[in-house]
Amino acid sequence: MNRVLVANRGEIALRIMRACREERLETVAVFSEADRLAPHVRAADAAVAIGPAPAADSYLRIDRLLDAARRSGADAVHPGYGFLAERADFADAVTRAGLTFIGPPAAAIAAMGDKAEARRRMQAAGVPVVPGAMDIAATADEALQAAGAAGYPVLLKAAAGGGGRGMRVVRGPEDVASAFVTAQSEATKAFGDGRVYVERLLERPRHVEIQVLADHTGRVAHLGERECSVQRRHQKLIEESPSTAVTPALRRAMGMAAVRAAEAVGYVNAGTCEFLLLPTGEFYFLEMNTRLQVEHPVTELVYGVDVVRQQLRIARGEPLSLPKRAMAPRGWAIECRITSEDPFADFLPAGGVVAYLRLPGGPGVRWDGWIEPGTDVPLHYDSLLGKLIVWAGTRERAVARAQRALGELLVVGLPTSREFHQRVLAEPAFRRGEIDIEYWERVGRSLMARPATEHELEVAAIAAALLCDDARGATKVRRHGEPSGAPGPDGVVPSSSPWLDAARWEALQ
Repeated sequence: MNRVLVANRGEIALRIMRACREERLETVAVFSEADRLAPHVRAADAAVAIGPAPAADSYLRIDRLLDAARRSGADAVHPGYGFLAERADFADAVTRAGLTFIGPPAAAIAAMGDKAEARRRMQAAGVPVVPGAMDIAATADEALQAAGAAGYPVLLKAAAGGGGRGMRVVRGPEDVASAFVTAQSEATKAFGDGRVYVERLLERPRHVEIQVLADHTGRVAHLGERECSVQRRHQKLIEESPSTAVTPALRRAMGMAAVRAAEAVGYVNAGTCEFLLLPTGEFYFLEMNTRLQVEHPVTELVYGVDVVRQQLRIARGEPLSLPKRAMAPRGWAIECRITSEDPFADFLPAGGVVAYLRLPGGPGVRWDGWIEPGTDVPLHYDSLLGKLIVWAGTRERAVARAQRALGELLVVGLPTSREFHQRVLAEPAFRRGEIDIEYWERVGRSLMARPATEHELEVAAIAAALLCDDARGATKVRRHGEPSGAPGPDGVVPSSSPWLDAARWEALQ
């Protein structure tokens, strides 16, 4: 494995490329028309255009990605997260093309991607699953029978689902029929698979996940838990490691359950088992994400393990370079997902040009992002601009450090979720660690009830005005910057000087 095509964009593409560089691997970027000047394109050793801005015509085109790999001489593909990362057909196509897929086998992706099949396998492996029917409900009547057996309230869930799509809460038998039709329709539109199953709804559990790594020798190890309960519409907003609710004994139990889950499907590479954790200490398998998680940095900071470099080494056939004994977390890490959304308008996605960007720094602060001054943020893709991650010796200090870093972060030109994170980190229940998956509905929504104050708007306006000249200069770099070199006859753009800074780009104009 010498040259890796990164089948993704944005911050995760940059994150993977950095790991590849440290492993002395060359990289190939792919880009849509909207990302022609994106940082990940300039960071790679070569770049290949794969189509128009819509993801369906570019980043989701398996044929174009494989053609890009062939034309660029790549011998491996890393899917990142999102897009095709959990598509078994993509992993299979990459392997059949004679390339190394930096992820789990297609069979493992397929097994865990089918929620009903995953439940059956987990139950057989002794992994606790949420009580409910093991079979697909083909009709509303079958769903009604399954719901009665499980006990209300229940969840109707898409068998091929994820991210909250194809999911409906039902609190009584009178609502089953309509919820079934809605869930089935939504699942068909989102996943091309309308199968639905029923499971009991657990009230106010925490969402706790376990990071696993598995190599080709059959060894599976876990790197503890991540607390992901602060979420909205099943989309995570803040993650941390470890969890205030997990004791060392519970960590061992959940870790071993995750290891058994991975072993049950012949898992290889990095993956995450998600669990619902009750106040009693009972936990239930929710699903397995057969890919690199957005929130992997918090695990890296408390365990001292580079998860992406481990992925690359496993893909090369190397055994896990982790201690044989169970590892314990050191300190506390918190991640805030900074998105191009307006938290005062129900997190409405927004595009625009980054007129000015000031990133935080100092001890224990990490920024994994993809924007720079002058970046034109499109609405075609996920709204994630970057991840602000902090580490400190204790949770209290980590919260304080995150507050300080958020105060330093300044993005001028489009709304971001920064204010939401600032308010959550100051909220008493969060500071006490009293969170669950209903935190947003119970507390978070009220935090965003009031709009930005006149003072906050004034500060933003002053910042924009004072930095206007710098912003124009930065925009010029962004607007006129091009990858070094012209496309060759095969459409591959060489990049002889990756990681060019703004000054050097200006000098090239």
